[in-house]
Amino acid sequence: MLIGISKLISPELLKIMMEMGHGDEIVLADANFPAASIAQRLVRCDGHPIPELLDAILQLFPLDTYVEHTAVLMDKVPGDTVETPIWKRYQDIMKSHTSLDEPFEYVERFAFYERAKKAYAVVATGEGAQYANIILKKGVIKQQN
Repeated sequence: MLIGISKLISPELLKIMMEMGHGDEIVLADANFPAASIAQRLVRCDGHPIPELLDAILQLFPLDTYVEHTAVLMDKVPGDTVETPIWKRYQDIMKSHTSLDEPFEYVERFAFYERAKKAYAVVATGEGAQYANIILKKGVIKQQN
């Protein structure tokens, strides 16, 4: 354990986030996502919901401010009428850590899978909400004078 780091952040996840460079992406995958078959590097965070994990990650993880959208959501399949209240929770969490009003890009399901295959890592969570997958693009920590 370390002071100031959420107990939701495992040593493995902390190591992965430290290894990532500017522009690298990390996927927070819901429980239905094919994480093991897609991931180059798989981090298990089973049992943890994504909103709480996202909040803990964003306390440590700089987002890329040099792109239009610093986060990616898997868009709903056309015709799917499922509600996605988790997206609003993500927006609230992102807003509490950044000044971004519209941080999200929405990507078609299979295009999302292809992008996830290229991600630095996939974090498999226990999140049960549908369309809860999110990709974060790492930014830089700006040196203060």
